[in-house]
Amino acid sequence: MGKRGPKSKFTDVSCPNKDCDYYGKINSENIVGNGTYTTKNGKVHKFHCKACKKDFTSNTNTILHELKTDEKIVFLALKMILKGMTLRGTAEILEVKLDTVRRWLSIAADHSEMVNKLLMKELNVDKVELDELWTFVKKKRFHEWAAIQKKKDGFG
Repeated sequence: MGKRGPKSKFTDVSCPNKDCDYYGKINSENIVGNGTYTTKNGKVHKFHCKACKKDFTSNTNTILHELKTDEKIVFLALKMILKGMTLRGTAEILEVKLDTVRRWLSIAADHSEMVNKLLMKELNVDKVELDELWTFVKKKRFHEWAAIQKKKDGFG
């Protein structure tokens, strides 16, 4: 028991450290809470793995990890790009640097499955269109993809 009562057991949280024996395993009771802090996107929980002694947060291994921008702005940028807007145009409208938009896109590509679920739910975009986006992102062919999208929508 801690000074302020019994510590919570986070049985639904797993260790994100790939070198840990408990990596990806839930209900192992190796995770303890280590406080919280507030960001623009809400409360973030801090955790500690008793097995590997590593600390991590509820945002670890997500698109929001270490992003200081409101998640709504980041997802709006991704939606704008998905609908065919250029990276430069997206940056200008959102009043951020072009390199920032590129970094968001790169991070999103690393977490494409999670981003797909969010964009499909909010935009009613089909899986084929999202697959096209990630293929072009990985090949750094944004302009070609945007031109194809504009032609499909009758803007080109």
